[in-house]
Amino acid sequence: MLDLTLDDIARTIGGTLVLGDHAVQEGTSEVSVVNGAVDTDSREIVPGGIFVAKPGEFSDGHLYVPAAVANGADLVIVEHVIDDLTVPQIVVANSVEALGMLATEVIRRIRELGVLTVIGITGSNGKTTTKNLLRTILERQGPTIAPRDSFNNEVGAPLTMLKVEPETRFLVAEMGASAPGEITRLVRMARPDIGVVLTVGLAHAGEFGGIEKTLATKTEMVTDLLPTDVAVLNLDDYRVESMADKTRAEVLWFGLDTNAGVRAADLVQTTAGTDFTLTLPTGESQRVHFSVLGEHHVTNALAAAAVAHTVGVPLHAIVAGLESVTRAERWRMEVLPGTQGVTIINDAYNASPDSMLAGLKTLAQISGPGIRRVAILGEMSELGEFSLEEHDRIGRTIVRLGIERVFVVGEGARALHLAATHEGSWDGESAFFDTADEAYALLEGELRSGDVVLVKSSNSAGLRFLGDRLGEHFA
Repeated sequence: MLDLTLDDIARTIGGTLVLGDHAVQEGTSEVSVVNGAVDTDSREIVPGGIFVAKPGEFSDGHLYVPAAVANGADLVIVEHVIDDLTVPQIVVANSVEALGMLATEVIRRIRELGVLTVIGITGSNGKTTTKNLLRTILERQGPTIAPRDSFNNEVGAPLTMLKVEPETRFLVAEMGASAPGEITRLVRMARPDIGVVLTVGLAHAGEFGGIEKTLATKTEMVTDLLPTDVAVLNLDDYRVESMADKTRAEVLWFGLDTNAGVRAADLVQTTAGTDFTLTLPTGESQRVHFSVLGEHHVTNALAAAAVAHTVGVPLHAIVAGLESVTRAERWRMEVLPGTQGVTIINDAYNASPDSMLAGLKTLAQISGPGIRRVAILGEMSELGEFSLEEHDRIGRTIVRLGIERVFVVGEGARALHLAATHEGSWDGESAFFDTADEAYALLEGELRSGDVVLVKSSNSAGLRFLGDRLGEHFA
């Protein structure tokens, strides 16, 4: 983070600076400078850090202030004074809002130096994969900051922004939302030069209240962009395509559509990944061997390529970056090949109807002598009133895709099992299990050499651990 005085920070976040037992008048601490890493997790605090005490649903960050200080925090931001503290504290009305204010000011000051380019990424699916791909490409061009894991909400996004330094050339910010207005808040914090929208689907539809509200929320990414900015939009998604009329920015399309400026063609999928030809708006093209499995991840690769092209990365460097990535992320289309001839595709970190369908289509497209395609599926969470309908739709789709064997785990996914069982005449068979342990007990003897197995569910269903167990067993 930038060097900031205690007074700077207190003014920025509208807080009261307290040293010992006394509030400090403005101007008396101008020489006290802090510049350490900011975090809301006391375990992540390192010497010189700034700890933000955030009240939570199950615990209160104020309880961990002493631990943060013990780990070396030079400053704590709190909502009430902590007694007997040996480091300065700034008292604010709302620590999460204060975190956002601090991030906004730090980004503003660093942008004034004229080096930083900010890229914001949103979408119902693919944010983390696209972020990882883009980070891999851009960090070869200059100092790049991108979030760890899926730090994309009102806490995670500003924590990532606060990692920027005066020499940072690129900031890649994931921007997620569970309610309208949240992306707008993050966009106004970071002020992206490039705004990326990947997809608009039914992920979190239960929280938003329907697909139209989801569309309106994702559109927030581009509505505040300036005419000098660039909106990178997915031409294959008609809802994303509709955003072109909602932005003042220049639009750069990506997708499989032949009218996209950044596009892929001649896709060939195997268990080793997807080969495709990447074409840029300049007309340049190059063949790519992309190890991340699934056509939907090719779309994410195109989004990353479009951003990289926009900031001047040459085609050969874009391709080299894409080809160096061997997996999207832990538990995202992660291929676990086994010496016993069983290949496990562990994609059970997140699941929406769109990503579930994409994973199943990828499984269906994998073929070859002796290959049997097996799906192990769990609940798609956060669908609200759409849950029954969408699980039913996926169950019927499995049959139509011709996947040979299906195992369904957990009561939340029972509708999927019932739909697959009742869909027409099917040579395959669907089996249902209440728990992952019950499924594992059967699967370790059921799977055989040549099987390609997709494990897919929402994080809450816990099937990612079942996928890991199967990977270890057949390794």
